[in-house]
Amino acid sequence: MRHVGLIAGAATAALVAAGAITYAVAGDDGGGRTPSAESADAGFARDMAVHHQQAVEMSYIVRDRTKDEEVRRLAYDIAQTQANQRGMMIGWLDLWGLPKVSSEPPMTWMDMGGMASGKDGALMPGMATNSEMKKLGELSGKQAEVFYLQLMTDHHKGGIHMAEGCVARCPVGVEKRLAQGMVDAQQSEISLMADMLKERGATPRS
Repeated sequence: MRHVGLIAGAATAALVAAGAITYAVAGDDGGGRTPSAESADAGFARDMAVHHQQAVEMSYIVRDRTKDEEVRRLAYDIAQTQANQRGMMIGWLDLWGLPKVSSEPPMTWMDMGGMASGKDGALMPGMATNSEMKKLGELSGKQAEVFYLQLMTDHHKGGIHMAEGCVARCPVGVEKRLAQGMVDAQQSEISLMADMLKERGATPRS
């Protein structure tokens, strides 16, 4: 439980720092140029907003399916962190005057538009399918905890891959720094979730 609190504290600090400079993002380290709709900055903001939304949904589902305080606390921290980050990314798209959806496949901005088939709602790598989301909502207790931790581990792995793509490609400095913060925080949470799965006699799916 102590580890969950440490991760939550670090995530909160990162959000405060990022939020303080959200309104300057359009010109931050980008030479004063507004990103285009096809840019890595816009693509990452659009795609990660969608990716984050599912993590928020999964987290609120499991909070209703278990009474385990450690899992409930982790789920709440993930939901709050990713909901706030999602709000920032959507705010940047508004600030730039760019659409929140694209006719191009997800992850086209990092030359991986064909990476996920979109079958059964899994629009990007790491995302749970519609069937998996339905199953999570039907489980309870330890079964729900294990399945959530497995799904979220996969989700974080996909999110880290995408965030690393922004770190490598996004010219806007504050967005690049937020992406690196996502990598660091989610890697820590993956380690924590591996320990939590082990405590429950389970392992990550991959």
